[in-house]
Amino acid sequence: MLREFFLGFIKIHILHHAGEEPVYGLALIGELRRHGYELSPGTLYPVLHQLETAGYLRRLNRVVGGKVRKYYVLTRRGGQALSDARGKIGELVGEVLETDNARKGIKARKASVRATRARSRRKRGTRER
Repeated sequence: MLREFFLGFIKIHILHHAGEEPVYGLALIGELRRHGYELSPGTLYPVLHQLETAGYLRRLNRVVGGKVRKYYVLTRRGGQALSDARGKIGELVGEVLETDNARKGIKARKASVRATRARSRRKRGTRER
């Protein structure tokens, strides 16, 4: 299940980079690795083809070093999908981090209350002796 979540992140990441400049498979593998994603060509290329088939990317064939390299660029439809995804991501991240920060805040307040009570008990114990 976790793999499916990450594939969604990877697709958005691909759209993002394809919107900045034409991208190709091995460069994307390196870029994604920089972010902690370990993808093989057998995983990435089907994703690229899927995004192309869906109309989010357009393929450009360029000859590089005597070989044809497939570059991908963002289409208008891909740009709209990326824009929609950014809005949803912003909302989700805000909510998830807000919830996480709230939990941390509650834990910190509970720890502070426990520490205050412990100091108070120590002071009372000192006075009673």
